[in-house]
Amino acid sequence: MNSGLVVLMGLGVVFFGLICIIFVCKCMSFVVSKIEKAPASAKIPESQIPKQNSTKTEAIPSRPELVAAIAAAIAEYTGKDISGIRIHSIKKL
Repeated sequence: MNSGLVVLMGLGVVFFGLICIIFVCKCMSFVVSKIEKAPASAKIPESQIPKQNSTKTEAIPSRPELVAAIAAAIAEYTGKDISGIRIHSIKKL
């Protein structure tokens, strides 16, 4: 058998399988969206929506604990001893 024909048949089977998988995913997405359709009139009350005030910066209540937690996470990630880590400043992003 010609090796070029084998390659083309293999590529054809792979792409046909991928197209079938895409079709099945689209069908399942359609079915799930019809089953789990949320009512449009359901609104979240304003009392449950968290308020974000970007102009006011809140103080951190326990800054030493926060610095210790960040230093421990950095030490664990880098594999170094926690005593060799110094945190000079912490800025909110």
